[in-house]
Amino acid sequence: MKNRKKIVLISGALLVTVVLLLIIIFSGSKKMEFKTVKVQRGDIIQTVTATGNVNPVTTILVGTRVSGTIVALYADYNSLVKKGQLIAQIDPTPFENELKQSEADLYNAKSNLFKSEVSLKDAERTLKRKQELFNRDFIARSELDDAETAYNTAKAQYEIAIAQLKKAEAGLRQAKTNLGYTRIVSPVNGVVIAKNVEVGQTVAASFQTPTLFTIAPDLTKMQVDTNVDEADISKIKNGMEATFTVDAYSDRKFKGVVAQIRLSPTVTQNVVTYDVVIAVDNTHLLLKPGMTANVTFVAQEKKNVIKIPNAALRFRMPNAVPSKEQGVWILRGGKPVRVKVKTGVSDGEWIEVVEGDIKEGEDVIVEIQTGKKTSGSSTSHPPPRF
Repeated sequence: MKNRKKIVLISGALLVTVVLLLIIIFSGSKKMEFKTVKVQRGDIIQTVTATGNVNPVTTILVGTRVSGTIVALYADYNSLVKKGQLIAQIDPTPFENELKQSEADLYNAKSNLFKSEVSLKDAERTLKRKQELFNRDFIARSELDDAETAYNTAKAQYEIAIAQLKKAEAGLRQAKTNLGYTRIVSPVNGVVIAKNVEVGQTVAASFQTPTLFTIAPDLTKMQVDTNVDEADISKIKNGMEATFTVDAYSDRKFKGVVAQIRLSPTVTQNVVTYDVVIAVDNTHLLLKPGMTANVTFVAQEKKNVIKIPNAALRFRMPNAVPSKEQGVWILRGGKPVRVKVKTGVSDGEWIEVVEGDIKEGEDVIVEIQTGKKTSGSSTSHPPPRF
């Protein structure tokens, strides 16, 4: 009996010790606290961002139709040019020689035509005489046949001479045209934005027309070519307003309007984008071709609406029953309460509340914070001794 009582006493002491140890341990356990944000009333602007480049609306590439050596330049970068103005000269000497040769060929063709015409008339007269003599039985049939053959031959030579004359005339026109091509003139009024040739350089137009100058007809009208991701392209519409900044004027916002959404996609490393063209007024001439533009499209705008942070929709309460319906957790009376909501437009940070029992100024939970409480000055305790 004494041994049994002793065992009971020792067991009781151990139980009390374990309970005290658990109390000590859990007295410093974590307490659940929430980080909240006030429900607000205000404006939400849904935007789409993209990057692009500033370009002239139209650029004219000025090339050459003939090959040769550049002997003079009359325009440079930023030169203002007018339609028909001479801006470069190709050495005309070879083409002047070709023109003289073509003139000589034409003179020769005219002479041959005159000679053929004389021969044809002579053959025609001879044929008529032979016919009269044959009709009077003064000559044999063979002589008449020879006269007819001579006439037909002369007629054929005359037609060949006519064809050669036309060919020579065409050659002369071509030689004049080629000589004219040695004068490179501006096709439009505008400003030279690129020059790709220097005096003494030889240009070859054998396979393709080389570009000598690039001319922008009107720099007061520019466009921004942007690449919009396929996930956002449905939000972009023709006529939509857009704002953008450039590095040269980082503190200034420029405005434009979506003029075109091009259907041809661009695929880069499996990323699909579409070219969106923004028309821009550049009357102030601050924008230069090639500038990098950081563009913002205003897709939707809602004013004076109830809005909550997007983080509230991503918050999940531990051990709560999962729900397929959209909702957020509101802190009411110090306790979290789940409220069903229907949302609308989002700007990436805040989202509009279209339906839901949520009022301005309420605390919506966005995450859990963990704080520790300790029962003494030290957070660690030595193991109990029995």
